[in-house]
Amino acid sequence: MRMSQQSGGVKTRAFKAAFPKVLPICISFFFLAMSYGVLMGTRGFSFLWPLCMSAFIYTGSMEFVTVNLLVSAFNPFATLMLALMMGTRHLFYGLSMLGRFKNMGAKKPYLIYAMCDETFAVNNSAQIPAGVDRGWFYFFVSLLNQVSWVAGATFGGIVGGRLTFDTTGLDFVMTALFVVIFVDQWMASKRKSHMAALTGIVVPVICLALFGADNFMIPSLIAMLVMFIVLRPYLDDLKHDDADGKAVAAARNEVGEARS
Repeated sequence: MRMSQQSGGVKTRAFKAAFPKVLPICISFFFLAMSYGVLMGTRGFSFLWPLCMSAFIYTGSMEFVTVNLLVSAFNPFATLMLALMMGTRHLFYGLSMLGRFKNMGAKKPYLIYAMCDETFAVNNSAQIPAGVDRGWFYFFVSLLNQVSWVAGATFGGIVGGRLTFDTTGLDFVMTALFVVIFVDQWMASKRKSHMAALTGIVVPVICLALFGADNFMIPSLIAMLVMFIVLRPYLDDLKHDDADGKAVAAARNEVGEARS
């Protein structure tokens, strides 16, 4: 009895520590997923489709893309490659979390499965309060984010199936989200070259010209992945700005004078 009470106390503390950190994400997840569910509903799919897809795919961008894949010509190879390329970033998330997920026991498979962009950001950077179990903290961050996404998609699917007005353009919501994120990162970046952002623009444009609108997505993703791997040393070592460059030069001069 005492052990179960202690276990409950550990979980409660972890939940209370995780909840405030993910609440803003959960709210945004709910409404973004709801737009996906509405889109599925307006395309004639039962709410069970967004419910299951949001639970098992759990990659927001791929879920939006899947809406069009389900109503277009069946192409399993292209779908598989597209899903793999869009989910490739999770490989890097997983590698960086190997140490943190060590000795997590039965929670580890779920933590791996439920790690999306936002969950990774919280679990990788959060300062876990003293006395809070790290494994259960990670678990509740992952669970709360996923529950909010699945709930939003399901609710949107129920609502979308009952809408009678024209919803043309609703599928642009994911594109709009990525545009906002791109602009925000561009303005916040201290790297004057913006090499990573420009690579993400130039490569798809070239692939679009070479392969056409129906076939450029997969070559673009593969080419960008290769480019980012090749350019990784340069992306890490580029000078942030003139002020940083002057500071580095001054520090080097000071070291040189001290040595002489």
